[in-house]
Amino acid sequence: MTEPREQPAETVQERDRYPDALRAAALLVVVLGHWLATLPRLEEGRMVDTDHLLVVWEGAGVFTWIVQVVPLFVFVSAAVSATGVRRRLSDGHRQLHWWAGRALALARPTVTYLSVLAAVAVISRLVEGRFLTPFNHSLTIHLWFLLMLLGVQALLPLSVRADRRLGLRAVGLLVGVAALIDLLRAQPGSLADLLRLGELATDHATVLGWVNLLVVWLLPQQLGIAWRQGRFAGTGTGLVLIALGLVWLGATVNSGYPLAMVDGEVGGRSNLLPPTLALMGVMWLQVGTVLAFESPARRLLAKRPISRVVALLGALGMPLYLWHKFAELPAAWLGEKLGAPIDAGVPGEAGFWWGRLVWVLLCVLMVTPVMGAVVAFEVRRRQDVVSASGTRAILAGGVALFAGILASMALGAIPGSLIGLLGVAAASRLLRAGPQSG
Repeated sequence: MTEPREQPAETVQERDRYPDALRAAALLVVVLGHWLATLPRLEEGRMVDTDHLLVVWEGAGVFTWIVQVVPLFVFVSAAVSATGVRRRLSDGHRQLHWWAGRALALARPTVTYLSVLAAVAVISRLVEGRFLTPFNHSLTIHLWFLLMLLGVQALLPLSVRADRRLGLRAVGLLVGVAALIDLLRAQPGSLADLLRLGELATDHATVLGWVNLLVVWLLPQQLGIAWRQGRFAGTGTGLVLIALGLVWLGATVNSGYPLAMVDGEVGGRSNLLPPTLALMGVMWLQVGTVLAFESPARRLLAKRPISRVVALLGALGMPLYLWHKFAELPAAWLGEKLGAPIDAGVPGEAGFWWGRLVWVLLCVLMVTPVMGAVVAFEVRRRQDVVSASGTRAILAGGVALFAGILASMALGAIPGSLIGLLGVAAASRLLRAGPQSG
């Protein structure tokens, strides 16, 4: 997903497209991964429910080692923003104003998304529509990424200071704290228990475990800043990190951590809620891949047509991330009308992957007009900037934004989009408020 950022000092020709290309590639992986993971269920040719791939096929968890690309977004975002943050470290209010700009840039398009979703939810209830219910929670749960990104970016100044004072030791410190928290969750009583660390740590959620919601997601941010400062680089380093990631994932999964690095359903054992030591293995893999392929990728990006494609995907990033799940509604309707083989059946059975391909193609077909309408609307909107100079207005806007998105995630499209819309719209208004005393 493309995030808001300051206007760079360099010209468009001088712009470093490698971070943009990384975000564009990650975006495509997220979108295709979400579509593939959605398994429509039909009875007598009518849409009745959906399943998640990870729920019906545990072995699919290994694919999440590739498609869990949220750490890559955080890593690249931190690398891009680090220089500007360093310039503002002496001015705390400028830092807050910068974060408010990020929050507003995410809040405005989210207001549009939730408004449309709320309208569809109301209409669906009035006409007893049956297509919205099977997708209810999946239409809002992906908004968690916005909360996580804004949360870690609020601490970006602290991460920059930590890099300045500790260098790569700041990375080691985060790893150590995350490991300590998982140890305290597991409470191993013997060496044999240490070999079952993942099993013991994830068997039951504790309040302490949620500290890793912050610690683990700060790791890719700290790595991104260190990369930007040139503390590590090169193909050799990349290959070492890839090897570390594979060994890390193998060791943690063998100790009992879940195979999947995303959740098919809320509840139960998880590497994501809260984040665990195992999730860090994905981060080593991704950072290693960024380094290992940097040279050939930059040569490829030097070609103008490819650079233009990357720029286009960057411009469409936020709308595509918000709306790609919504496109599953018309895709399901069209698949049902055409009698297409979108019912997923059972993984491993004949036709399962053919059905997945048909489903993805329908989603691509349906997301195209959705994106066209959204982009046309957003282009015509007035480009707002943060005008709230008061600390209270910015903090209140942040609280409203987090509360609105959390409500949408927890309650789904019905009634979450209606309730969440109130919070996100209030945030957008507060962040654009006139000057106030701090």
